Order: sequence, then C-alpha cells, then structure tokens
Amino acid sequence: MEIIFITVPVTLLFIASGVAIFFWANKGGQFDDLDSPAHRILFEEDTPEAKKEDTAESTKDSKQDN
Repeated sequence: MEIIFITVPVTLLFIASGVAIFFWANKGGQFDDLDSPAHRILFEEDTPEAKKEDTAESTKDSKQDN
C-alpha cells in the first residue's frame, strides 16, 4: 500500500513533464508543417547552380581523361 504513495507522484511528475515538453515543442513551431518535409524527399531539386556544377565537373573529368 505504501508503494502507491511513491508511484502516484512519480506518475504525475512524468505526465506533467510530458505535457510541458509537448507545449514547449508546439510553441517552438515543431508541429507547424508536417507534410512538406515528408514530400520534399520525393522531388529532385533542379537548381541552375547544381546543373552548372555537374557540367563543370563532367568537362573537367573528360579533359583529365585525354
């Protein structure tokens, strides 16, 4: 019976800290946009800078082969 006097406050402490962490994350914007990061991995980024770097590297490699 005495164990209840220990487990109930410890459980309430865990619940209170979980709720506090949830509200802290919510206030910090953790849950603002849940869809974009998951969809971003599906699309290839075709930026002009990346294309320039790829072509520069391929021409450099072809010149070194000769």
